[in-house]
Amino acid sequence: MTAKNGQHLEPAGTRRQGLADRHRNLYNADTCVYFYNPEKWQPEGGPYTAKAVHRYVDTLADNGIDTFLINANAQRAWYPSKVIPGILDGYVRGDRDYFRGHAVCQGITDPQETEAFVDRMIAFMNLYQDLLDAGVDWLAETHQACRRRGISPWVSIRMNDMHGFNNPEGSFFNLPLFKEERFRLKNSAYSPTMRNPDYRRGLNYECPEVRDLMFAQIREVVEDYDFEGLELDWLRNPLCCEPNASAETVAMMTDWFRGIRELTRRREEATGKPFPLGMRIPYNLNTLLSIGIDVRTLVREGIVDFLAPSFFWRTSWDMPHDDLKAELGNGVTIYGVIEDGANALPTYAPELDRTMEIRYISASRPILAANAAGKLVLGAEGIYWFNFYCTDQPRIPGLTSHYPNLRNIEPLQPLRGEPKHYVFGNQSGLLSHIPFETPPQVPAILEPGWRQAFRMPMCAEPAEAGLELVVQLVVQADEECRFVPVMFNGCWPKLENERTERLLFPCGPLTHHVPAHAGFNYTFPVSLVRDGWNEVVVENGGEQPLRLVCIELAVRRRE
Repeated sequence: MTAKNGQHLEPAGTRRQGLADRHRNLYNADTCVYFYNPEKWQPEGGPYTAKAVHRYVDTLADNGIDTFLINANAQRAWYPSKVIPGILDGYVRGDRDYFRGHAVCQGITDPQETEAFVDRMIAFMNLYQDLLDAGVDWLAETHQACRRRGISPWVSIRMNDMHGFNNPEGSFFNLPLFKEERFRLKNSAYSPTMRNPDYRRGLNYECPEVRDLMFAQIREVVEDYDFEGLELDWLRNPLCCEPNASAETVAMMTDWFRGIRELTRRREEATGKPFPLGMRIPYNLNTLLSIGIDVRTLVREGIVDFLAPSFFWRTSWDMPHDDLKAELGNGVTIYGVIEDGANALPTYAPELDRTMEIRYISASRPILAANAAGKLVLGAEGIYWFNFYCTDQPRIPGLTSHYPNLRNIEPLQPLRGEPKHYVFGNQSGLLSHIPFETPPQVPAILEPGWRQAFRMPMCAEPAEAGLELVVQLVVQADEECRFVPVMFNGCWPKLENERTERLLFPCGPLTHHVPAHAGFNYTFPVSLVRDGWNEVVVENGGEQPLRLVCIELAVRRRE
C-alpha cells in the first residue's frame, strides 16, 4: 500500500504488531475530563482557557502515557461540531431552563434540589462556553497538546450514550433522533424485573437515520481533526440493534463498519501513517453478535486493529484475555482495561465517618498493580485506563487520582515483587451492565460440608522479595470462621486465620470494612502464586451456613 506522498504503508499484520509496540499505556478520558476539577487544571481562575487542556496532557505525559483517547461525544457532540447537534446548541449563558430537564436523569425530582442542580450545571457548562466564546475548540486543542508532548492522540466515539435516558424529550444531553420513539430500541430489556428498562432503549442502528448520523460524526473527527487513531466505544452503552439480530442485520452492520474502516484507510493514505481502528466492548462475543456486532468477522477481515474488552464502570478481575486471544488469534491487539471501580463491597473511612459503596482505585497502587498484573499475565498487550480521573470528582479528603500510579504499569516484569491487592468482583446491579459482564463469583452461601472454588488471574512473585500471600474471607460480622479451611492452588487446607476489621490495603482514607462485615485472614507462602489462573477453595466445616460476602487477596511484605 502506498500513500499519496509516496511513503509505503505497513501491511495489516505489521501494523498490528507495531500497534502493540508503540501503544502500551493508553488513557481514555471523557468529554468532561478538563472540566470536572477546574481548580486543579486552571488554579489561577478566571474564564476557562486552553491552558487547562495542555496542563492535563502534560500530567499524562509526565506519568508515562503514550496514547491519549479523548472522547468527543455523549449523544450530542461536546465539541463544536459542524455535522451533528452540539451539547450547547441554543444555550445562552445563564439560561436555567436549558438544564432543568436533565435533573430527573440524575435522580433529582425535589424542586429545591433541582434548582441547586441547575446552579451546578450552569457553573460547569459555562467553562465550555468560555472556550466557545474565545474560539477555542478543545477537541483540536487536545491533539495539539498531545503532539507537543509526544503522545499519540486518538479519538473515541460513544456509540449509544444513555445519560439522558430518563427524559428523552427534555434532557439537553439527547439528540433530536432520540426524542422520537421510532428510532429507539424496544426489546433490549429482556426481563420484566430488570432494573431501569428505559436504560436499554438506546438508539436503534437498524434505522438508516441513526447509522447516517453516527457515520457523519465519525467522518468529521477522522477527516477534519488531526488524530492518529479511532475507537468505537460500545460500552457507552452496549446497545446497537434489537437482540437476536438476523443474519441480514449483522451483515448490514458489518458493512457499515467496513465503511468506517475505509475512512481510516483513506486517512492513512493521506498521512502516510497507520490510523488504528478499534472498539471498547463487553467480553462476550456471542452477546455482541446478538445485537448485531460480529467481532469475529471484523477481526478476520482486518476491519479492527484493537479491542479493549471491559466492564461498564467497575473494573474486571477475571476477564478471560487468554480465551479471547486463543479465539481471535494474532490479527488483533487486545488491551487490558482498568476501570476506576474496585467492586461493590462497601468500605469505611473512620477519620471521615464515611462509607463508600465502591472504592475508587486510582488512589491505590496495590489494587492497580494487581489488576494490571492479572490482565498482562493472561496475554493483554498493554494497559488501557478508563475513568481514572473519577476519583477526583467527589472531592473527598485524602481520596485523589494519583497520576504517578500510571507509571510502569504496562510491563509485567517490573510489577513482580510489588505489593498487590487482588479483589473479586461481586454481585450487584450498581454500575454494572447485565448480561454483558462476566458473572461474579461472590457472594456465595456455603452450606455445612460444602466447598467452592474461586479463580483469579495473578502473576508469580520472586522468592527473594520477602512477600507473603494473604487470603481474606469477608463474611457477615456476626459469623465466625473457626471451621472454614481454605486451600490455595491445591495446598493442604489451612484452618488458622486472624479476624480483622481492616482492609488488606487502604484505598485513600478507606481503611476498614463496614460494621456489618468482618475479614478473616489466611496467610500462605507467596511461592504458591503462579502465572495465570490461581484457585482459592473455601470449605464450610461448621454446622451453620456460611455467607461469604467477598474474597480479597494481598501480596504484601511479610510481617
